[in-house]
Amino acid sequence: MTVKARLTPEETRERILVAAEEHFRRVGYAKTAVADIASALAMSPANVYRFFPTKSAICEEIARRMLAASMAQVRAIAAEKISAADRLGEMVLAIHRYNKGNFTEERRLHDMVENAMVESWGVIKAYLEGLTFIFADVIREGMVAGEFAVQDPIEAALSFKQTHVSVFHPTLIAHCAGMDAIDDLEEQARRLTRFALRALKA
Repeated sequence: MTVKARLTPEETRERILVAAEEHFRRVGYAKTAVADIASALAMSPANVYRFFPTKSAICEEIARRMLAASMAQVRAIAAEKISAADRLGEMVLAIHRYNKGNFTEERRLHDMVENAMVESWGVIKAYLEGLTFIFADVIREGMVAGEFAVQDPIEAALSFKQTHVSVFHPTLIAHCAGMDAIDDLEEQARRLTRFALRALKA
């Protein structure tokens, strides 16, 4: 008789997150209960609550992981050996495509994103602050290289990020994608970047 290996707490926690994300994608965050996640794992809801006190806590951790994956893409682009302007442009497109693909086109994940913005704002805020610092580092390198003429890289990074909010924010991406008169969202992202880069160079 084979004895089933006992899972570590970390392994159990990971199984819960994987099952929860799959359920959120399949039926939606709002329609998923902790009991559904527990049932998918053949465990009791009480066991899930040992690792996550609420469904929102599960949502927060999934959001943290997804945003960490986006941040890893941005950091990789920031390290490329190309001009600061080209890196900023690549980062904008990477963020837009990631958010559009994971948080907008995945319609059933959208309410999870909305919940995270309300109940797990700390996770979202940390991500946005991280983006600002990466943008600032690249802008600072552009200043040293003579590409940009701004005085304060942090202020410039904040403005650069805010310029692109319509192509970064999942809810705004969803709204813009449904507007007949709007141009292609990736072209909009490129146009906003061209505008922002002209300001950095002025």
